[in-house]
Amino acid sequence: MCTQSLRLSASYNINVVNNISSPSQEAIITNLILKSDAQSLNLILEKYSKQWTPELVNSILKRLWNHGPKALQFFKFMDRHPSYCHPSSSFDHAIDISARLKDYKTLWTFLARMRSRRVGPTPKTFAIITERFVAAGKPDRAVKIFLSMHEYGCPQDLNSFNTFLDVLCKSKRVEKAYNLFRVFRGKFKADTITYNIIANGWCLIKRTPKALELLKEMVERGLDPTITTYNIMLRGFFRAGQIKDAWEFFLQMKARKCEIDVISYTTVVHGFGVAGEIHKARKVFKEMIKEGILPSVATYNALIQVLCKKDGVPNAILVFEEMIEKGYTPNSTTYNLIIRGLCHVGEFKRSVEYMKRMRDFKCEPNVQTYNLLIRYYCDEGKIEKSLELFGKMDGGDCLPNLDTYNILISKMFVRKKSDDLLVAGKLLIEMVDRGFMPRKFTFNRVLNGLLITGNQGFAKEILRLQSKCGLLPRQFKL
Repeated sequence: MCTQSLRLSASYNINVVNNISSPSQEAIITNLILKSDAQSLNLILEKYSKQWTPELVNSILKRLWNHGPKALQFFKFMDRHPSYCHPSSSFDHAIDISARLKDYKTLWTFLARMRSRRVGPTPKTFAIITERFVAAGKPDRAVKIFLSMHEYGCPQDLNSFNTFLDVLCKSKRVEKAYNLFRVFRGKFKADTITYNIIANGWCLIKRTPKALELLKEMVERGLDPTITTYNIMLRGFFRAGQIKDAWEFFLQMKARKCEIDVISYTTVVHGFGVAGEIHKARKVFKEMIKEGILPSVATYNALIQVLCKKDGVPNAILVFEEMIEKGYTPNSTTYNLIIRGLCHVGEFKRSVEYMKRMRDFKCEPNVQTYNLLIRYYCDEGKIEKSLELFGKMDGGDCLPNLDTYNILISKMFVRKKSDDLLVAGKLLIEMVDRGFMPRKFTFNRVLNGLLITGNQGFAKEILRLQSKCGLLPRQFKL
């Protein structure tokens, strides 16, 4: 495209944006970013006449979350903007995306820039970085980063210590978290929250005796358990399949006049339901209302989930309608539970109706909603339907994630059609362009499929991409 026509196109596009109000504006700007190359994008954004705000920039970064390279391209453009300065929240988004892409050089560049501009880094920044390193299988590096926070002008304190322990525990690296806890609990003056985090970690890996030992130590050190402490143990017993122990613990909580809250009851409702004891789950649900504790949306979600899995989707829908009648607003989790249940029993038409209903009630379908329907369409052999739905995700509201691509690529092999394998190859290229790293198995499977079906030219393109990603196969299965 020549420079003059490029400028005309940019002018037309940004005029469209300038005449639209938020939040539609956010979606349209996001869509322009997705569909523009670097040169035309710069021209488009330069001509944006309205004021850039942190809220607008952060909203666009969130919308671009599942297209990391485009998100960083937009962030870097705004970083050069003459009348706009990124706040710490925008840097945190960019650092999180860089870490997810394993672009650690860019991550540390952004961190240095935050410091030079005196907008951070903050404890939240380091929580993001350590969480990403732990998720990437580098917990030891995460520990070193936490211990070096003060070198970046952000001294460690009890809150940052608790946050880091929580990161380790939620990734089920509880032994490492517990060892750190023992070394530093004196320095940071461990509190009830610290003990709760470690106890929750033990419960996550179903080691309730260790959690109980820790709580005993907590009391011996003069710290009083809170309702959060008791709820952690209650959830731990259910998670470990210790249903009898969980119920006895709940009864003890009531006998000791603990201030049982909606989370306690939600835990019991869900725990009994998962164990298949639907009657008891319903009984506890009714009991909480009699006790004057109103269910939350999370409580209804817990009941709907177990009814879909263990009882029947019609009964789950009755509970869904009941919550609406009582003035509750279902969230995306609520709708996704119903949609999954309907798909599971083969009622695809009704599941799509609930997706439309989400929008009618101002609850936008999220990537999990799309993934559910795409997966079930594929399972039913409706590949074209699944690809049509996938195509609707690229409008700037809900971009596909790693799971979306993995679902579709794997299902392209079901019909063993040459055209389907070409689609798999295109999806593979697109996911890499968007910053997602396919497994070596996925690369090899697509490569082998293309070679077997005579698509040697496309196979060479995939092979070059595989080499670029450092995942070359040792041998081909022809």
